[in-house]
Amino acid sequence: MEVKEALRSLIKEWIVPELEKIHLENAELRSKMDMTNKRLDDMFQVLVDQSRRIDDTNKRIDQVRTELTGRIDMVRTDLTERIDMVRTDLTERIDMVRTELTERIDQVRTDLALRMDETNKRIDGLQQVIVGRTEHAVLRQQVQTLEMRMNKYEYQRAA
Repeated sequence: MEVKEALRSLIKEWIVPELEKIHLENAELRSKMDMTNKRLDDMFQVLVDQSRRIDDTNKRIDQVRTELTGRIDMVRTDLTERIDMVRTDLTERIDMVRTELTERIDQVRTDLALRMDETNKRIDGLQQVIVGRTEHAVLRQQVQTLEMRMNKYEYQRAA
């Protein structure tokens, strides 16, 4: 039994302190592991929170995009309608001006044609007067020539 006791005492002196060290180290490792797990859980919570915030931000971005797209479409529609209205109005005004100017041009053309006809009539009248005066001058010359011949003839007859 003495060997048994010696073995027991040897185990108590060498192995038990080593086992206690192992237990302490194991407890220390568990403690560190628990702290690491807690830190990982905290980091996971932060990541979950950031993910939620990112999702909220993405939702807000989508809402703003939808809102702005709607507003852009409304502005596009409004401006297109206004452009069409302005185009229609300007086209009508251009047509009115074209009609008015065409009428005025036709009126001026008619007025000028009448004036030209009047001027032509005056020229024709003046030409007749000039021709009449020329013919009158020729006739006067002929009458003077005839008068001179008659005077000469009467003078020859009287002599």
